[in-house]
Amino acid sequence: MTMDIRPNHTIYINNLNEKIKKEELKKSLYAIFSQFGQILDIVAMKTLKMRGQAFVIFKEISSATVALRSMQGFPFYDKPMRIQYSKLDSDVIAKIKGTFQERPKRPKLPKSTEDGKKKKSKDPNRPSVPGFGQAGLLNNVNAEQPPNQILFLTNLPDETSEMMLSMLFNQFPGFKEVRLVPNRHDIAFVEFANEMQSAAAKEALQGFKITPTHAMKISFAKK
Repeated sequence: MTMDIRPNHTIYINNLNEKIKKEELKKSLYAIFSQFGQILDIVAMKTLKMRGQAFVIFKEISSATVALRSMQGFPFYDKPMRIQYSKLDSDVIAKIKGTFQERPKRPKLPKSTEDGKKKKSKDPNRPSVPGFGQAGLLNNVNAEQPPNQILFLTNLPDETSEMMLSMLFNQFPGFKEVRLVPNRHDIAFVEFANEMQSAAAKEALQGFKITPTHAMKISFAKK
């Protein structure tokens, strides 16, 4: 058998920062790799042998190929990622996934909130949170605000975390901080040192897909 690993659906990443919690690591990997195509699963384990490593399983081999080329050496939590196609055959991955999926994915979402989410998308006039009316949000989105150093992000997926957004935006000069809105997962603010820097980030990440179904919308925040 040759040592060459054939392109396959799964990429193997190592040299990852071992201090990052497993769930956080998986969310962040999802955030940066989902731009390359549909991800079926991400496997990361905290056992001693598997620490600092992860597998990202794509639906299409072509997505895995582009991801490997584009993200090779990408500084992820301050360490350059080392990426190759997985040596493990799909049976092993299936076994890992089998043990991995026995745990419920996100127990913290009771059914009612999911129904609520579906309803919310059908009824645009319903304010989502008391005191944070839909009207105020729509003004923010529709009427383009004059440029300033704070960006307003909408259409974010539920699993968005501060770390995930920081990783996307801190590659731009002048990045200061990300502010999430309590009780709202779909919106956030990102502050830069000045409006030129925020405008550059806005232009670069406008429509960036954090997940396959959520293209981020970016506008300048209302002053």
